[in-house]
Amino acid sequence: MTAVPGVKDLPATSEKSKAASQGRSFWGRFGIHIVLVILMVIWLLPTIGLFVNSFRDAQSINASGWWTALFPPKNLTLDNYATVLAGQNPSIVDGFVNSLFITIPATIIPIFIAAFAAYAFAWMDFPFRNGLFVIVVGLLVVPLQTTFIPILQTYGQLHIAGEFLSVWLAHTAYGLPFAIFLLRNFMGGLPKEVFESAYIDGASSVTAFFRLALPMSVPAIAALAIFQFLFVWNDLLVAFVYIGATRPENLPMTVQINNLVNQFGGGWELLAPAAFISMALPLVVFFSLQRYFVRGITGGAVKG
Repeated sequence: MTAVPGVKDLPATSEKSKAASQGRSFWGRFGIHIVLVILMVIWLLPTIGLFVNSFRDAQSINASGWWTALFPPKNLTLDNYATVLAGQNPSIVDGFVNSLFITIPATIIPIFIAAFAAYAFAWMDFPFRNGLFVIVVGLLVVPLQTTFIPILQTYGQLHIAGEFLSVWLAHTAYGLPFAIFLLRNFMGGLPKEVFESAYIDGASSVTAFFRLALPMSVPAIAALAIFQFLFVWNDLLVAFVYIGATRPENLPMTVQINNLVNQFGGGWELLAPAAFISMALPLVVFFSLQRYFVRGITGGAVKG
C-alpha cells in the first residue's frame, strides 16, 4: 500500500501555522498598546505640567519649565493651595458649595424630564410625534448666546434673576434637547416584546415606564448624568450671565476662579491649584459611573 506523501506532516504544519499566527497577533497587540501609551502620555503632558506648576511659585514658573521641578532642587510648596483655600475675596470654598447647589439640581431635573419625554417618543403613539422629535433635535444647533437677552428679560419680570432657580431653569432648557435625543434612541432599542408582554398583563404606560424602561435605561441615564454634570460644573458663561453682579454670593466656583486674576494680571499662579481643586469632584463622578459610559453612548447608536 502506497503512502500519500506529506500526509503525516499536516498536523505539524498546522501547529506551526497556528503558532506563527499567535505570534503575529501578540506583536500586533503589543504595537497597538505601545502606540496607545505614547498617545496617552502626549495627551496628559499639559495636565501633568499644570499639576507640577500648581506647587511652584510665580518666580520659579517664570524662570524655568515645569519639568525642572522633577529634579533636585525641586522647590515645591503648598502655599498656592493654601492661598486659594484661605482666600476670602473671592472664596473658592463658597464657590465650591455654590457649584454643588447649582450642579446637582441642574443635572437631576433635565434627566427626570427627558426620561418621560424619551419614553413617550419611543413607545407611545400621539399626533405629530416624529415632527416634534425633529424639532427637539433641531434645538441642539441653537446657540446659547441668542437666548440670553429674552430669558434675562423674563427673569427680570419674574424677579428671579440672580437666584439659583434661574440657573437651574436655564441649564434644564439647554440640556433637554441632547438628553431627550440620547434617551429616546436608547429606549427605542429596548426589546419590544418586553413592553408587549407587560401591556398584555394589564400594565399601564406609567407602570411600564417605571418598572421596565427606567431600570433598563440605567446605562444611558448614567452616561447622560456624566455629560450634564460636567457641562454644568465647568460652566462659566451661563452662571455669569444669569447671576452676574446681581447676587455675587451665589456665583459658582468657575466664576470665582476667574476672579482670582486681578485686572492687572496678578495672581495667575493661583489658577493651576484652583483648577485642580475644581477637577476633584468631576473625576469622582466620572470614575464612579464610567462602567455605564460606553454602554449608554453606544446603546442607541443604531436602533431607535
